[in-house]
Amino acid sequence: MKLRTIIVDDEPLAREGLAMLLADESDVQIIQQCANGNDAVQAIEQQQPDLVFLDIQMPRMNGFEVVKTIGYEQMPMVVFVTAFDEHAVEAFRIHALDYLLKPLRKSRLSDSLDRIREQFLQRSLRQSGEQLRQLLKVFNQSAEQASEDGPNLEKEAAERIVVKSHGHVYFLQATDILWIEASGDYVTIHTKQKPHLLRDTMRNMENRLCSQGFKRIHRSTIINLSHVSELHTNKNNDYNVVLNDGTVLNLGRSYKDSLYAALESGD
Repeated sequence: MKLRTIIVDDEPLAREGLAMLLADESDVQIIQQCANGNDAVQAIEQQQPDLVFLDIQMPRMNGFEVVKTIGYEQMPMVVFVTAFDEHAVEAFRIHALDYLLKPLRKSRLSDSLDRIREQFLQRSLRQSGEQLRQLLKVFNQSAEQASEDGPNLEKEAAERIVVKSHGHVYFLQATDILWIEASGDYVTIHTKQKPHLLRDTMRNMENRLCSQGFKRIHRSTIINLSHVSELHTNKNNDYNVVLNDGTVLNLGRSYKDSLYAALESGD
Protein backbone atom coordinates (compact mmCIF):
# COMPACT_ATOMS: atom_id res chain seq x y z
CA MET A 1 0.00 0.00 0.00
CA LYS A 2 1.41 3.39 -0.99
CA LEU A 3 1.48 6.52 1.14
CA ARG A 4 -0.46 9.09 -0.89
CA THR A 5 1.51 12.27 -0.22
CA ILE A 6 1.13 16.02 -0.74
CA ILE A 7 4.10 18.41 -0.58
CA VAL A 8 3.36 22.00 0.49
CA ASP A 9 6.04 24.69 0.25
CA ASP A 10 6.09 28.18 -1.23
CA GLU A 11 9.64 27.64 -2.55
CA PRO A 12 9.74 25.68 -5.86
CA LEU A 13 13.28 24.44 -5.26
CA ALA A 14 12.32 23.13 -1.82
CA ARG A 15 9.37 21.22 -3.31
CA GLU A 16 11.54 19.77 -6.07
CA GLY A 17 14.30 18.80 -3.63
CA LEU A 18 11.92 16.94 -1.33
CA ALA A 19 10.25 15.25 -4.29
CA MET A 20 13.64 14.03 -5.50
CA LEU A 21 14.46 12.58 -2.08
CA LEU A 22 11.09 10.83 -1.93
CA ALA A 23 11.46 9.41 -5.45
CA ASP A 24 13.69 6.65 -4.05
CA GLU A 25 10.91 5.51 -1.68
CA SER A 26 8.82 2.90 -3.52
CA ASP A 27 5.91 3.14 -1.09
CA VAL A 28 5.54 6.94 -1.32
CA GLN A 29 3.30 8.36 -4.06
CA ILE A 30 3.34 12.14 -4.51
CA ILE A 31 -0.16 13.01 -5.68
CA GLN A 32 0.11 16.81 -5.60
CA GLN A 33 2.40 19.74 -4.81
CA CYS A 34 1.09 23.05 -3.46
CA ALA A 35 2.76 26.44 -3.31
CA ASN A 36 0.59 28.07 -0.62
CA GLY A 37 -1.69 27.35 2.31
CA ASN A 38 -4.99 27.99 0.50
CA ASP A 39 -4.14 25.49 -2.23
CA ALA A 40 -3.02 23.04 0.47
CA VAL A 41 -6.38 23.21 2.26
CA GLN A 42 -8.26 22.55 -0.98
CA ALA A 43 -5.93 19.71 -1.98
CA ILE A 44 -6.15 18.00 1.41
CA GLU A 45 -9.95 18.20 1.46
CA GLN A 46 -10.30 16.88 -2.09
CA GLN A 47 -7.46 14.36 -2.30
CA GLN A 48 -7.62 13.07 1.30
CA PRO A 49 -3.95 12.07 1.36
CA ASP A 50 -2.27 9.82 3.89
CA LEU A 51 0.66 12.17 4.49
CA VAL A 52 1.46 15.88 4.10
CA PHE A 53 4.92 17.44 4.17
CA LEU A 54 3.94 20.95 5.26
CA ASP A 55 6.15 24.04 5.24
CA ILE A 56 5.52 26.33 8.21
CA GLN A 57 6.74 29.70 6.93
CA MET A 58 4.41 30.62 4.05
CA PRO A 59 2.80 33.97 3.19
CA ARG A 60 -0.88 34.63 4.03
CA MET A 61 -1.59 31.17 5.50
CA ASN A 62 1.23 29.34 7.28
CA GLY A 63 1.46 25.63 7.99
CA PHE A 64 -0.10 25.87 11.47
CA GLU A 65 -3.07 27.78 10.04
CA VAL A 66 -3.55 25.06 7.40
CA VAL A 67 -3.91 22.47 10.16
CA LYS A 68 -6.33 24.65 12.13
CA THR A 69 -8.42 25.29 9.01
CA ILE A 70 -8.73 21.59 8.19
CA GLY A 71 -9.16 20.65 11.84
CA TYR A 72 -6.91 18.53 14.04
CA GLU A 73 -9.11 15.44 13.83
CA GLN A 74 -9.48 15.62 10.04
CA MET A 75 -5.81 16.16 9.19
CA PRO A 76 -3.79 13.32 7.68
CA MET A 77 -0.34 12.55 9.09
CA VAL A 78 1.74 15.73 9.08
CA VAL A 79 5.49 16.30 8.89
CA PHE A 80 6.39 19.97 9.28
CA VAL A 81 9.32 21.24 7.23
CA THR A 82 11.01 24.56 8.00
CA ALA A 83 14.33 26.36 8.23
CA PHE A 84 13.55 27.69 11.72
CA ASP A 85 13.80 25.34 14.69
CA GLU A 86 11.97 27.70 17.07
CA HIS A 87 8.70 26.31 15.69
CA ALA A 88 9.40 22.80 17.00
CA VAL A 89 7.46 23.12 20.25
CA GLU A 90 4.36 24.44 18.48
CA ALA A 91 4.64 21.76 15.80
CA PHE A 92 4.48 18.92 18.30
CA ARG A 93 1.85 20.70 20.38
CA ILE A 94 -0.58 20.28 17.50
CA HIS A 95 0.34 16.61 17.07
CA ALA A 96 2.76 16.71 14.14
CA LEU A 97 4.15 13.27 13.43
CA ASP A 98 7.64 14.71 12.85
CA TYR A 99 9.58 17.91 12.25
CA LEU A 100 12.30 18.32 9.61
CA LEU A 101 14.78 21.17 9.33
CA LYS A 102 15.96 22.58 6.03
CA PRO A 103 18.20 21.75 4.29
CA LEU A 104 16.83 18.24 4.42
CA ARG A 105 19.17 15.33 5.00
CA LYS A 106 18.46 11.95 3.44
CA SER A 107 19.24 10.08 6.68
CA ARG A 108 16.90 12.28 8.72
CA LEU A 109 14.13 11.87 6.16
CA SER A 110 14.58 8.09 6.22
CA ASP A 111 14.19 8.05 10.01
CA SER A 112 11.04 10.12 9.69
CA LEU A 113 9.59 7.80 7.03
CA ASP A 114 10.16 4.78 9.26
CA ARG A 115 8.09 6.46 11.97
CA ILE A 116 5.44 7.39 9.41
CA ARG A 117 5.16 3.83 8.10
CA GLU A 118 4.63 2.48 11.61
CA GLN A 119 1.96 5.09 12.32
CA PHE A 120 0.29 4.44 8.96
CA LEU A 121 0.08 0.70 9.64
CA GLN A 122 -1.48 1.29 13.06
CA ARG A 123 -3.97 3.75 11.61
CA SER A 124 -4.90 1.37 8.78
CA LEU A 125 -5.58 -1.41 11.27
CA ARG A 126 -7.79 0.86 13.36
CA GLN A 127 -9.71 2.03 10.29
CA SER A 128 -10.19 -1.53 9.06
CA GLY A 129 -11.62 -2.53 12.41
CA GLU A 130 -13.98 0.45 12.44
CA GLN A 131 -15.13 -0.25 8.88
CA LEU A 132 -15.84 -3.85 9.79
CA ARG A 133 -17.90 -2.77 12.81
CA GLN A 134 -19.87 -0.34 10.64
CA LEU A 135 -20.52 -2.97 7.98
CA LEU A 136 -21.70 -5.48 10.57
CA LYS A 137 -23.96 -2.86 12.11
CA VAL A 138 -25.59 -2.09 8.75
CA PHE A 139 -25.95 -5.77 7.92
CA ASN A 140 -27.63 -6.48 11.26
CA GLN A 141 -30.00 -3.57 10.77
CA SER A 142 -30.88 -4.81 7.30
CA ALA A 143 -31.41 -8.33 8.58
CA GLU A 144 -33.77 -7.09 11.31
CA GLN A 145 -35.74 -5.09 8.73
CA ALA A 146 -35.90 -8.11 6.46
CA SER A 147 -37.45 -10.23 9.17
CA GLU A 148 -40.17 -7.61 9.67
CA ASP A 149 -40.92 -6.45 6.13
CA GLY A 150 -39.16 -8.96 3.89
CA PRO A 151 -37.23 -6.51 1.67
CA ASN A 152 -34.62 -7.52 -0.84
CA LEU A 153 -31.31 -7.11 1.03
CA GLU A 154 -29.25 -7.37 -2.13
CA LYS A 155 -31.21 -4.49 -3.66
CA GLU A 156 -30.82 -2.38 -0.49
CA ALA A 157 -27.07 -2.93 -0.47
CA ALA A 158 -26.83 -1.84 -4.11
CA GLU A 159 -28.75 1.38 -3.35
CA ARG A 160 -26.47 2.29 -0.46
CA ILE A 161 -23.54 4.58 -1.30
CA VAL A 162 -20.43 4.08 0.81
CA VAL A 163 -18.22 7.12 1.45
CA LYS A 164 -14.91 6.83 3.33
CA SER A 165 -13.58 10.05 4.85
CA HIS A 166 -10.85 10.65 7.45
CA GLY A 167 -11.31 7.40 9.34
CA HIS A 168 -15.12 7.34 9.04
CA VAL A 169 -17.36 5.27 6.78
CA TYR A 170 -20.70 6.84 5.83
CA PHE A 171 -23.54 4.74 4.39
CA LEU A 172 -25.83 7.03 2.39
CA GLN A 173 -29.29 6.02 1.26
CA ALA A 174 -30.71 7.59 -1.89
CA THR A 175 -33.30 9.39 0.24
CA ASP A 176 -30.46 11.13 2.14
CA ILE A 177 -29.17 12.82 -1.01
CA LEU A 178 -30.39 16.26 -2.14
CA TRP A 179 -28.15 16.76 -5.17
CA ILE A 180 -24.77 15.80 -6.62
CA GLU A 181 -22.20 17.93 -8.42
CA ALA A 182 -19.05 17.13 -10.37
CA SER A 183 -15.79 18.04 -8.60
CA GLY A 184 -12.92 17.19 -10.94
CA ASP A 185 -12.15 13.48 -10.60
CA TYR A 186 -14.65 13.36 -7.73
CA VAL A 187 -18.31 14.03 -7.09
CA THR A 188 -19.69 15.99 -4.14
CA ILE A 189 -22.81 14.41 -2.64
CA HIS A 190 -24.93 17.00 -0.84
CA THR A 191 -27.10 15.79 2.05
CA LYS A 192 -29.06 17.73 4.67
CA GLN A 193 -26.30 17.06 7.19
CA LYS A 194 -23.10 17.72 5.20
CA PRO A 195 -21.45 17.32 1.77
CA HIS A 196 -19.42 14.17 1.06
CA LEU A 197 -16.58 13.90 -1.46
CA LEU A 198 -16.47 10.59 -3.37
CA ARG A 199 -14.08 9.44 -6.09
CA ASP A 200 -16.59 8.52 -8.81
CA THR A 201 -18.00 9.79 -12.10
CA MET A 202 -21.25 11.60 -12.81
CA ARG A 203 -22.16 8.95 -15.38
CA ASN A 204 -21.83 6.19 -12.80
CA MET A 205 -23.84 8.13 -10.20
CA GLU A 206 -26.56 8.79 -12.76
CA ASN A 207 -26.75 5.10 -13.66
CA ARG A 208 -26.96 4.10 -9.99
CA LEU A 209 -29.63 6.63 -9.02
CA CYS A 210 -31.80 7.26 -12.09
CA SER A 211 -34.24 4.51 -11.10
CA GLN A 212 -34.61 6.03 -7.63
CA GLY A 213 -36.04 9.42 -8.54
CA PHE A 214 -32.89 11.26 -9.61
CA LYS A 215 -32.44 13.27 -12.79
CA ARG A 216 -29.47 14.91 -14.45
CA ILE A 217 -30.17 18.61 -15.09
CA HIS A 218 -26.71 19.70 -16.21
CA ARG A 219 -23.50 17.98 -17.27
CA SER A 220 -22.21 18.65 -13.74
CA THR A 221 -25.43 18.31 -11.70
CA ILE A 222 -27.82 15.51 -10.66
CA ILE A 223 -30.83 16.22 -8.43
CA ASN A 224 -33.27 14.29 -6.29
CA LEU A 225 -36.64 15.09 -7.90
CA SER A 226 -38.47 14.77 -4.60
CA HIS A 227 -36.60 17.84 -3.31
CA VAL A 228 -37.52 20.17 -6.21
CA SER A 229 -39.46 23.18 -4.97
CA GLU A 230 -39.82 25.28 -8.14
CA LEU A 231 -38.38 26.30 -11.49
CA HIS A 232 -37.84 29.94 -12.39
CA THR A 233 -36.20 31.90 -15.19
CA ASN A 234 -32.98 33.83 -14.73
CA LYS A 235 -31.77 37.00 -16.44
CA ASN A 236 -30.67 34.99 -19.50
CA ASN A 237 -34.16 33.53 -19.87
CA ASP A 238 -32.80 30.14 -18.87
CA TYR A 239 -34.33 28.12 -16.06
CA ASN A 240 -32.98 27.52 -12.59
CA VAL A 241 -34.04 24.63 -10.38
CA VAL A 242 -34.78 25.55 -6.76
CA LEU A 243 -34.62 22.82 -4.11
CA ASN A 244 -36.59 22.72 -0.86
CA ASP A 245 -33.56 23.91 1.14
CA GLY A 246 -33.19 27.01 -1.05
CA THR A 247 -30.34 25.73 -3.22
CA VAL A 248 -30.51 27.24 -6.73
CA LEU A 249 -29.07 25.14 -9.58
CA ASN A 250 -28.65 25.87 -13.27
CA LEU A 251 -30.80 23.82 -15.66
CA GLY A 252 -28.91 22.99 -18.85
CA ARG A 253 -30.95 23.62 -21.99
CA SER A 254 -30.40 20.11 -23.35
CA TYR A 255 -31.81 18.64 -20.13
CA LYS A 256 -34.93 20.83 -19.89
CA ASP A 257 -37.41 18.62 -21.77
CA SER A 258 -36.44 15.42 -19.97
CA LEU A 259 -36.73 17.18 -16.59
CA TYR A 260 -40.19 18.50 -17.44
CA ALA A 261 -41.30 15.02 -18.47
CA ALA A 262 -39.92 13.48 -15.29
CA LEU A 263 -41.60 16.06 -13.05
CA GLU A 264 -44.94 15.74 -14.82
CA SER A 265 -44.92 11.95 -14.70
CA GLY A 266 -43.62 11.80 -11.13
CA ASP A 267 -40.73 9.51 -12.15
